[in-house]
Amino acid sequence: MQYQRSSKLFAEAEKVIPGGVNSPVRAFKGVGGTPIFVKSAKGAYLYDEDGNKLIDYINSWGPMILGHAYQPVIDAITERAKLGTSFGMPTELETQIAQLAVSMVPNIDKIRFVNSGTEACMSAIRLARGFTKRDKIIKFAGCYHGHSDSFLIQAGSGASTFGTPNSPGVTQGTAKDTLLANYNDLESVKLLFEANKNEIAAIIVEPVAGNMGCIPPLAGFLEGLRQICNDNQTLLIFDEVMTGFRLAKGGVQELYNINADIICFGKVIGGGLPVGAFAAREEIMNYLAPLGPVYQAGTLSGNPLAMAAGLSMLQSINNDLELFQRLDEKTAYLETGIKKVLTQNGIEFTINRVGSMISIHFDKNPVIDFQTAKKGDNETFKKFFHGLLNEGVYIAPSAYESWFITDALTYDDLDFTINVIEKVSKTF
Repeated sequence: MQYQRSSKLFAEAEKVIPGGVNSPVRAFKGVGGTPIFVKSAKGAYLYDEDGNKLIDYINSWGPMILGHAYQPVIDAITERAKLGTSFGMPTELETQIAQLAVSMVPNIDKIRFVNSGTEACMSAIRLARGFTKRDKIIKFAGCYHGHSDSFLIQAGSGASTFGTPNSPGVTQGTAKDTLLANYNDLESVKLLFEANKNEIAAIIVEPVAGNMGCIPPLAGFLEGLRQICNDNQTLLIFDEVMTGFRLAKGGVQELYNINADIICFGKVIGGGLPVGAFAAREEIMNYLAPLGPVYQAGTLSGNPLAMAAGLSMLQSINNDLELFQRLDEKTAYLETGIKKVLTQNGIEFTINRVGSMISIHFDKNPVIDFQTAKKGDNETFKKFFHGLLNEGVYIAPSAYESWFITDALTYDDLDFTINVIEKVSKTF
């Protein structure tokens, strides 16, 4: 495939946008080469500026669970836009989508809408600190909760030490209140609680990790976090920006039957527009202004176009009783096919999957946390990525990202993808 126009557009973008992109992973730094500039998308396919058609396994990093340009969502946005695009005042749409979300997700009474997953997680942490009157939080290495200062922290030298900033611009003062544990490792969490008694406001976790590839929770991990929080009067925050309304109607809480105290949403809940949200039981949410002392605000929060798109998306998901079964079956079919061809061609690999999230790690050993994810053969991944791209299959341009399957994919698309992987894997 030729990408001459994409290359030209990237060169132009680099002159006026840092790195030529508005989110770093898009720059292809992890795989090399030039980013693809998209012109349009429909269903399971992307169409780039050079006229190439690509089967899409990113789907805007998760939101397009029903496919690109899904007609009910497009219609909802179009009709709403005719009435005005932003008011900075309440609309009935906000209540309608809130009522629907609360009815779909276990263990929440109230929800507040914001403009991104980053904003949702940032606000959830502030709410947890205000509610518990404690300052420290625990996050997990390899879990990404957006670029808020509290989350851009790397490990200290031991379980009882504070983390340090891993981005310039994050202060040591902020870093001291963020403690880092290892995903799927309850002992690392317990050690932090022992060293910081009565100081930890919340644990925040991707209950199914998606930012070090797809990594499922080991048996007992989420249950253990719930018990630790119960024992220490600490809030458990599930970052379901990726998993909410994707792995089940009620997200991971429904899938694994485990309740969190605060849940963060994004991606699917916006139907492809910039939307985030955080939700909890009433006593926690009532700590937010204007009812309580914890301040959070946003001029474009509850934007009518975003609410219309999100409401249409959630209605479609809620009304389709077989959606998640279809998604699971399609993703399982893809997983089986990939395993077969990679094994036949002697490639060392591990595949992780939960529902419609899946990732390939080029290492034969189990991938259960960030440390094991980093052991994958990145050079093989680069060849894999560009091999697929050249054959018309687009996956995440990073070895540390999940694939997101859309219901718009046909079994012909899946067979095509498996055949491409077979062809590409013979070249390693």
